[in-house]
Amino acid sequence: MSIDERTKAAPPAKATARRILPSPVTGQEFVLIGVIAVLWVLLGIFTPAFLTPNSIQPLLVSIAPIALIGVGMTFVIITAGIDVSVGGAIMLCAVVVAKTMVSADVPLFVALAIAIGLGLLLGLINGALIAYGRVHAIIITFGTANIFQFVALRVFASSTVNGIPGTLDVFGRGEAGRTFGVPHSFAITVLVVIVAWWYLRHTAGGRHLFAIGGNANAARLAGIKVQPRVMLAYGLTGALVGLAACFIIASGTSTLDQAVGSGKELQVIAAVVIGGTSILGGRGSVIGTLLGAILVQTVTSGVTQLGWPSQLANLFVGIFIIIAVGTDLLRERARRKS
Repeated sequence: MSIDERTKAAPPAKATARRILPSPVTGQEFVLIGVIAVLWVLLGIFTPAFLTPNSIQPLLVSIAPIALIGVGMTFVIITAGIDVSVGGAIMLCAVVVAKTMVSADVPLFVALAIAIGLGLLLGLINGALIAYGRVHAIIITFGTANIFQFVALRVFASSTVNGIPGTLDVFGRGEAGRTFGVPHSFAITVLVVIVAWWYLRHTAGGRHLFAIGGNANAARLAGIKVQPRVMLAYGLTGALVGLAACFIIASGTSTLDQAVGSGKELQVIAAVVIGGTSILGGRGSVIGTLLGAILVQTVTSGVTQLGWPSQLANLFVGIFIIIAVGTDLLRERARRKS
């Protein structure tokens, strides 16, 4: 039998459909890991106390709410949206929960339910106005940020909330707030990051979010329900804001003042952008967001421990943001040319 005849007689090789997934960790995330490692080594040299448990544990506690809200913000920015109302939402959720705990000393699950439920409602309000009102996200969320802050200040009634009971101590800085030295708030945040990473990477819903951010009209023509997906992203952000508000209450003293939540939206957006999520939408990573939050809070903590002016932390974070956005724009330009 000739070679040609054998080839014709042989059954065709069975094609194996193998789904090729992107690397779990991107190049930018490796860069972030390297930058964080270098910073930790330098801070450990110049301020030896930085690498002690008494310094690392509060740092992880401060990272948790930024990274947690950052997970939701990553979903939002992937869809080419943004949410600048999270600072006002934190304030409103925190004061409502704090006032409830002071007046009724409610159990832990009730405090969590109130915070997450209220945050979810605020997020869905944003999502509905953006998805169905067809107004740009920054305009809607800038407006709701002022509304949330106004309502929160009315609840504060021009005074602090004093005598907050230890309902949320399990998320606090003390012994009750950590296991094997790891703060519970940070451990929960890492768990949320893992679940969100799996959702974005392995589910149709996650792929739909990327498609919406890439081209919402094309996604709609492909049969993706764009409006419900957008509402999901903002609702998730709101729910995580509520949980983060509990972390913030627990990490402080028994007094809650009107500065709670102030500037948090900028820290969250900085963490997401530095983490590699494209501000143009269509690309992002929750692992990068966690690393971005670690970097942002490390810079803030390092500047404080070195005794430098606190404004330098904003300067360094601003530089990181410009580098991240510039890199993203150059990458996008190169992709369009290819």
